[in-house]
Amino acid sequence: LYLNGSPIKFYKMKKYVALFFVLSSMFLSCQNKDASFTSVAPATFAAEIEKAPDAQIVDVRTPEEFAQEHIKNAKNIDWNGSDFEAEMEKLDKSKPILIYCERGGRSQKAAVKLQELGFETIYELNGGFMQWSIDGFQK
Repeated sequence: LYLNGSPIKFYKMKKYVALFFVLSSMFLSCQNKDASFTSVAPATFAAEIEKAPDAQIVDVRTPEEFAQEHIKNAKNIDWNGSDFEAEMEKLDKSKPILIYCERGGRSQKAAVKLQELGFETIYELNGGFMQWSIDGFQK
């Protein structure tokens, strides 16, 4: 092998390889991780609600959708509303938050935003309120 036109001795090559691995691991460990949350089935979502009677349950649908029906004790904070972030900032970031919408699209986007805002534990209802209803859970 050659470096800058000169042959690399074996011990020098080992140094370069070791340096490469050290720098690579440092780079990867310092990367900002993608926002993450736990997307759970309705049964798990219900179990998380049962675990914490004062759970922060947030319905991110529109006020009209929320008025039709919603999960008991849920608070409506419209994902598309102009005050979404401000309303979410009023919640306790250290407590688990359970979030849902109609089918899961808005709540997944909202869950990513909550991660960015510093919420520590986020459960997103996979399939949304529609799947919750199909599975026969209490409204």
